[in-house]
Amino acid sequence: MLVDLRSDTLTRPTSGMRAAMASAEVGDDVYGEDPTVNALEARLAGLFGHEAAVFVPSGTMGNQICLRLAVPAAGELLCDAEAHILTYEGGGAAQHGGIQSRTVTGGLLTAAKVAAELRPAGWGTVPTAAVSVEQTHNRGGGAVHSLETLHELRELTKDIHLHCDGARIWNAHVASGVSLQTYGSLFDTLSVCLSKGLGAPVGSAVITTANRAVEARTIRRRLGGGMRQAGILAAAGLYALEHHIERLADDHARAARLGAALGVASITNIVPVTVPDSRAFAAAAREEGVLVGVVGPTRVRLLTHLDVDDEGIDHAAKVVRSLLDQLPADERR
Repeated sequence: MLVDLRSDTLTRPTSGMRAAMASAEVGDDVYGEDPTVNALEARLAGLFGHEAAVFVPSGTMGNQICLRLAVPAAGELLCDAEAHILTYEGGGAAQHGGIQSRTVTGGLLTAAKVAAELRPAGWGTVPTAAVSVEQTHNRGGGAVHSLETLHELRELTKDIHLHCDGARIWNAHVASGVSLQTYGSLFDTLSVCLSKGLGAPVGSAVITTANRAVEARTIRRRLGGGMRQAGILAAAGLYALEHHIERLADDHARAARLGAALGVASITNIVPVTVPDSRAFAAAAREEGVLVGVVGPTRVRLLTHLDVDDEGIDHAAKVVRSLLDQLPADERR
């Protein structure tokens, strides 16, 4: 048995999703003539209570477009030090947008932390143009910013653009019970991903106002993200929205069970584990048929998703628990 828990990006289209893709009506999306893409964008905009959505190939492109919409060249973006937009997006904000970034340390954002770092316009300073919130937080072990915190951040940034890196906002919605419309009402832009927990093979979306969506399409084209008969991909997204949101609760339950076996708390579908040597630990787990993600010198993570069932979770728990138990007592955490 091979159990792959490296990421929820490893999900494969289900048979129903493949059938939807095969029968999708298509057109040229660059001309705005793909009916399935148009339907997906309208559905996403409605779910979050915004005017428009723009289908893009990846979450990284979605985030980078949103940052370009929010921050002028040489402007400042404020986010947490472990944010995906800084850690895993290849320096795109700096290279493509000329955006200066500053970070807040200490885990999830709070209004107090952000308030202490906001810079107003003034001689010789770069004013903060945007604040980015990651929901759920990848390197924070799938943690969810509370609704109270988000309201406080929105109140604080009334005159500043508030962006949501919502790659896993579906997980936050299912875990917290907060509606997608409520989340949407708090942000000026959101980038949401269809190819992680929702199981689509490709695709994310920028969600914002109609005017910004026009500019987003221009930026998408400049970044090489214009797609033609993309309805085949959009059909997978529509299927995922219909069938795969509520089932994320199954992933959360499996992550909680896996975390309990390993002595680690899990909030959504990410189980973080601290070990002495992450690469050596991952190699040992692979030998036993379990693939884990290496996210730092002493950190691995295990992500549950729709391609891992109860049997897989039980096998992974047994293997990883055994490897942890083999560590010297002073190296167990």
